[in-house]
Amino acid sequence: MFLKKHFAVVFMALLFIGVFAHNVFAEGDLFETAPWSASLGIGELKFEGDEEIEDGWLISGRLGYDFNPRWTVEGEFNWMPVLHARKFGDPRRSDLHGDTWGVRLTGNVLMHLRNVEDLRWDPYLIAGAGVVHWGDAPLPGEQTELLGLGGIGMFYHFSDEWAVRAEAQGIVAGRDTEVNTLYTVGANWRWGAAVPPDYSVSGGIQDSDGDGLTDAREAEIGTDPFNPDTDGDGLSDGEEVNVYGTDPLNPDTDYDGLLDGAEVHTHKTDPLDSDTDDGGVRDGHEVIEDGTNPLDPSDDLLLYTLNIEFDYDKADVRSQYFADLDVVVKVLRRDDGATARIEGHADKRPKSSKKYNQRLSERRANAVLDYIADVGGIEESRLTSAGYGFDRPLAPNDTEENMQKNRRTEVYIRPSEGGELDVRESFEVE
Repeated sequence: MFLKKHFAVVFMALLFIGVFAHNVFAEGDLFETAPWSASLGIGELKFEGDEEIEDGWLISGRLGYDFNPRWTVEGEFNWMPVLHARKFGDPRRSDLHGDTWGVRLTGNVLMHLRNVEDLRWDPYLIAGAGVVHWGDAPLPGEQTELLGLGGIGMFYHFSDEWAVRAEAQGIVAGRDTEVNTLYTVGANWRWGAAVPPDYSVSGGIQDSDGDGLTDAREAEIGTDPFNPDTDGDGLSDGEEVNVYGTDPLNPDTDYDGLLDGAEVHTHKTDPLDSDTDDGGVRDGHEVIEDGTNPLDPSDDLLLYTLNIEFDYDKADVRSQYFADLDVVVKVLRRDDGATARIEGHADKRPKSSKKYNQRLSERRANAVLDYIADVGGIEESRLTSAGYGFDRPLAPNDTEENMQKNRRTEVYIRPSEGGELDVRESFEVE
């Protein structure tokens, strides 16, 4: 009977403490502009072993109001949809005739123990009072009972708006003052805490991303005024426009296979010249494929660019190109230790399929390799092939002339050590 008489008094006292704390500890704009929060979670209610109900799960919903960083009041609603009857097997005890359900409504006061230097971890103490109502198969005694609770919990705040929380409560309920425990976990959302960015301009010429170009200039050339490196090539937009003359919207201005930033900072090559050392091979191929020095023309491989046209969706070499391939065969015969790499490339049209063009370029490179091996008599162990689809263009695919440049087969010949080939030569076979 003590609980019935004094729960309301205890709860009102706790509420008074929270209201009083609003005046004593009020601080912080967040708790003034966004004091309301809501929590949704799940949990388990564990009963004493001598009660008529088995432990059960529940859904928890809460609505809270923060007076300040120290004190919170909240209303809590718990729904227990299925509570199984406990079977005692004792003739002196009366079992429930079936399963039941329950709802619980409480008013709580939270005292936060957080350190103002670290507001992410937010431990708290909780106390409250309320009622619980049992459903279809009422327990012996009262179907609606008063309760009191106390416990501990923890918030972890990802931001001012979102947090997760975990809590453990001890509950005293009913005329027999049964002591039960409740464990819950859930998410907490504080509405109104997500403040939109407030932009202001104090005057002068605006360069929002600090890349050396004004926002107005970036709008003219199409770069992002809030991203200092629009194309992601390792050079700021300002460096590209004002210093190096490269295209701030194209990460590989000279189409040599190297990013503009890598050319400037790593390889010291010219980002506006695809073959810095004029050795006949593009800088990117020297670095990525050949392992040669893009600043030394003497180590460049022999490059034969073959503008071979294939029938649509075919990989058979037309007889009209046999004479061009025979030139490659003759060069390889001059140096028995020389090796060759055949690469197939494609252009890119609005409806081009990456997967299709990749496979087709591989088949066409293999067709050239087969001719050099089978017809030219060059050992296949000296030959390799690769297809790149439209991933390595020589020029933008914006005109028919440029697309013809990109639709090509390249043969790179590496002479043997001491071989007779002049690797400084570069041939283009039409």
